[in-house]
Amino acid sequence: MDLTAQAGLTLVAETLMALGTEALVSSELRVRRRQRGHTEFDKLQAIVLLLAAGGECIEDVRKLREDVALSKLLARPAPSPDALHEFLSLFHDESQESCREKGAFIPSENAALRGLSCVHSELVRRAVRAHNPTTATLDLDATVIESHKRAALPHKKGGRGYQPTAVLWAPDDLAVADQYRDGNVPAGMHTKQVAQQAFSVLPQSVQQRRFRGDSACYDEALLKWLSKEQIAFTISADISPSLRSVCMSPSVTWQVFEDRAHEVVAISEIEFTPGDWHKSARPLRYVALRFCGKQGRLFSDGTDTKYLAVVSNREELDAAEIVRWHWEKAGTIEHLHDVTKNDLAARLPPSGKFGANAAWYRLNLLTYNLLSVLKRHALPERLRHARPKRLRFELFTVPAVLRHHARKLTAQLGVSPITATELITAPRPPARPASPDSPAPRRCASLARFFPAPNRPAAAPVCQAGATLSVEKHATLTGPHRLSGGLGRF
Repeated sequence: MDLTAQAGLTLVAETLMALGTEALVSSELRVRRRQRGHTEFDKLQAIVLLLAAGGECIEDVRKLREDVALSKLLARPAPSPDALHEFLSLFHDESQESCREKGAFIPSENAALRGLSCVHSELVRRAVRAHNPTTATLDLDATVIESHKRAALPHKKGGRGYQPTAVLWAPDDLAVADQYRDGNVPAGMHTKQVAQQAFSVLPQSVQQRRFRGDSACYDEALLKWLSKEQIAFTISADISPSLRSVCMSPSVTWQVFEDRAHEVVAISEIEFTPGDWHKSARPLRYVALRFCGKQGRLFSDGTDTKYLAVVSNREELDAAEIVRWHWEKAGTIEHLHDVTKNDLAARLPPSGKFGANAAWYRLNLLTYNLLSVLKRHALPERLRHARPKRLRFELFTVPAVLRHHARKLTAQLGVSPITATELITAPRPPARPASPDSPAPRRCASLARFFPAPNRPAAAPVCQAGATLSVEKHATLTGPHRLSGGLGRF
């Protein structure tokens, strides 16, 4: 008999298996120097489970490693902290370190980081394959990660740290691309390349592409590329002296947009052409916003009036609709930054090596995506918008007693019958057939519905008072085929 207090983490492992991550990692992420010991997938899964469980540093994997019952459910023990540190160090390119000290510089990714990017991108496509989306809205934004490591560089807020950029597929709540940067790298540097990488991840079924960004994306190269590719966009414009003078012109007609407690927001569509915008190019729409403080309220510049502007190529929306749609970005990409930094561990770089920290950040985004897939495809509707903290409280910290008897593995859950029934009977997506060339995936015992191993029927799950699962044990836990949960393969 073995006891674990984290049996619900097998749902995260099951999501990895359902997406075919093991075969994908074995083909795209080959960084091991020796062929013995834990595989790349073992280490990737350990970090993902560590982050999902609430761990904040690599050393926290000891908690998972010491959990014998959880290791049996996962059909493999967790790697050691030293093994994970060595794994992350393989994503670092020491030859580029000297360039980081000379000014704003974005190191190019080595083969290991590019392989991890391929894994991340393919998992995004597999996650949405079931509903075959035709429209995609991508939101791009940078965030500051404070760090006191000696290798961290000064950032715009006065401290030291890093300033990675991420792109979120808003409707599907999936991070599609990222670029890890030092703190001294401006948020507006090379935004076109990040946007191009993000749109390249989208599946071929997507026909309508949209983009939203803050003033860091107000870049000539990005604007021209979006217009050329016929991607609908809204971007916050820099309030240059010439644009401010247009906004302050007496000829501008303002309409009240929002009457707030401390200020009145008015909007107006104005005529403005950037200085380097080609005359033959399609003109852009500029929607100006005026914020007027009430009762003598002053803004940070000492005035009672502030001007902002949004630039767009969307002709089908009126000025108010453009502003509302643009402001929706604050509830998507900002939520991603909040969750990855505060609920996961993106705010705590594990190393002084830039490449290792870049891989750590990308694995945080990958964990965010896996939890989004889990919530949308396998959990009750009431958990659709749950943060990782809620998932830990209700699911991942489910206690279970494991018993092996008469070739059966039984997991008795220490939860109410209602919760156990939700875990067992939650809807699953249709199975996606694996490629005939893909290696047989390793399988793990799961709390959810079981499905058969190759050439072997699975016993039906037995739920005693909604709290016990039992399956026929068709192979030893160390054999080539293992017990697995029922998310299926997407």
